[in-house]
Amino acid sequence: MPRAEVGTPKYLANKMKAKGLQKLRWYCQMCQKQCRDENGFKCHTMSESHQRQLLLFADNSKRYIDDFSFDFAKGYIGILKRQFGSKRVNANRVYQEYISDKDHVHMNGTRWVTLTGFVKWLGKTGQAVVDETEKGWFITYIDRSPETVQKEERKKRKEKMEKNDEERTMEFIERQIKKGLESAGPIPEPVYTEFVREHEDELIKLDLNWKPEKKVLPIADQVFKKPATVTSTSNKPNPNKRKKTALDELIEEEEKAKEQKKRKDYWLTENIVVKVITKSLGEEFYKQKGVVREVIDKYGAVIKLFDNGKKLKLDQEHVETVIPALGMPVRIVNGAYAGEVATLLSLDEKNFCVNVEIARGVLQGRRVDGVQYEDVCKIYES
Repeated sequence: MPRAEVGTPKYLANKMKAKGLQKLRWYCQMCQKQCRDENGFKCHTMSESHQRQLLLFADNSKRYIDDFSFDFAKGYIGILKRQFGSKRVNANRVYQEYISDKDHVHMNGTRWVTLTGFVKWLGKTGQAVVDETEKGWFITYIDRSPETVQKEERKKRKEKMEKNDEERTMEFIERQIKKGLESAGPIPEPVYTEFVREHEDELIKLDLNWKPEKKVLPIADQVFKKPATVTSTSNKPNPNKRKKTALDELIEEEEKAKEQKKRKDYWLTENIVVKVITKSLGEEFYKQKGVVREVIDKYGAVIKLFDNGKKLKLDQEHVETVIPALGMPVRIVNGAYAGEVATLLSLDEKNFCVNVEIARGVLQGRRVDGVQYEDVCKIYES
């Protein structure tokens, strides 16, 4: 019987019947044909086109099964990624979303017999995190896109920098407390004596107007309290102590704003000398110095070593800055004066910082104190 022509009532009726999902047992994956009843499926299996597809499948069955499996996994993971992202969701719910498409690849044409086997395969290959509960298998997609990986790396770098700053602050506070305790001398321990009455009939009176002779401050307040100023009998002001003017306060606010604006989580710059601090490359390269020849994606660099002339591609976490001798030029690599060339004036080893003087540009001659070790680096001079 010939097919109904396009636009005829019979054609529209057939389209309406074929709309939506049909029974899976009457679907032929090789021919990608869905039959509406058992008689239609039997007629299809006896047709010449179906027999020809069976011969092609018999010649290379593994290739067809692999192709169907790849298409099924690609469609399933695509729905999981687009609709649910990295949320934990029931695996069967994702499967129902996938099979709602009429032209999907059926699971009976793939290497997996059940959905449980497919979910376990996703977990073994590291494409998702799977776990079994009383309500069935749940799945969580693992996003390994380059954008997500870079975002996680930037987040880890930022957390590490904040942790390092906090650790330096705590070390400084501990040093100040220790220094204050040493200067204050040993704290006398209280002496407790036994209460003895001189007369048995003596009454004990309490003076409610008692006032302490001296207020005892906590140790932290003793260390960080402001030093007492010695005043003379004439109450003359100290000529060496200068009160901050409005201009000084304005300059301090400007410095703080500039510091927050120009502070970055990357600092590598070309033509500076750095030291390798990672042991993962072996003892041959550990603590070797070299010059940064090229900066890659802000956080990486190509470094040429001085001793053997070899070139290494390293992340900024695997190297550290080098502080030269006094009077030598340095480059400020981070902070308020990032990019400026300066001259090293002095070192403050207790506070892990240096004092420099800007050597070039508009700010030439300006002295900058308290620059951290990791914010300045030696300049390579060929």
